[in-house]
Amino acid sequence: MTLLLVVGAIGGAARALSADADPKAGAGASPPVHLMILGDSLTAGYGLPQQDGFQAKLAAALKAQGANVVLVDAAVSGDTTADAAARLDWVLGGGPVDAALVELGGNDGLRGLDPALMKRNLTHILDALQAKHIPVLLSGMRAPSNLGDEYGQHFAAVFTDLGRRPGILYDPFFLEGLPGHPRYAQADGIHPNAAGVDYEVKRLLPLILKLIHEPQTQANAARDAGTAGG
Repeated sequence: MTLLLVVGAIGGAARALSADADPKAGAGASPPVHLMILGDSLTAGYGLPQQDGFQAKLAAALKAQGANVVLVDAAVSGDTTADAAARLDWVLGGGPVDAALVELGGNDGLRGLDPALMKRNLTHILDALQAKHIPVLLSGMRAPSNLGDEYGQHFAAVFTDLGRRPGILYDPFFLEGLPGHPRYAQADGIHPNAAGVDYEVKRLLPLILKLIHEPQTQANAARDAGTAGG
C-alpha cells in the first residue's frame, strides 16, 4: 500500500511525501481515497515539526489500519471560515477529492466574529462539498470563554445545527479532551503539542475511517467492474 501526503498545496506548488509502498500492492490494490483536510493551524501543524503535525500523524495512523489514503492538505494557519470558503473552489479544482474533514472556526472565535457569518461560510462550504457528493466530517470548535456565555452559546449552536445536516458526520469539538491538560499543549496554551496531536488522532481515527469507507467501497466497486469488463 502506498500512502501519499500532499502538502504545501496552498500558496505554492504541492509537495508529496510518500510512505514506503507495500510490496504486496499491485494492479489489484484498492484505489486510494483522496481525503481533503480543510482547516486552520490546528490541522496545519502550527508550531510543530512536520512529522509531529496532525496530518503526518493521521497519515501514519491510517497506514497502520491498512487504509489506502491520499491526504490533500488544504489547511492554512490563521484562516477563518470566510478565508476557507473563499478558496474552496480553487482547492477542489486542484485534483481529486473523495472525502473531506472540515476543521474551522477557531480563528472566527479568537477574533470575536459574528457566529451568523461563520454559519453562512460553513454552510457554503458544506453545500459545495455535498453538491459534489463528497462525504464530510465536520469537526466543531468552541468560542473563547472571555467572549461571554451568550456569544459562546450562539457560536456552539452553529456547529450543532450544521452537524444535524443529512449526510454529515459530526464531531462536536476538535480539541475534545485537550483543554485543561497542559501536558498536551504548546507554550501558547492553545495549539496541541506532539502528545496532544497523538491524542487527537487516536480520538478521531474511528470517525475518519467511517468517513472514508463509502468512497473506498465505491472505488473498489469501480475497480472490480473494470476488471470484469476487461
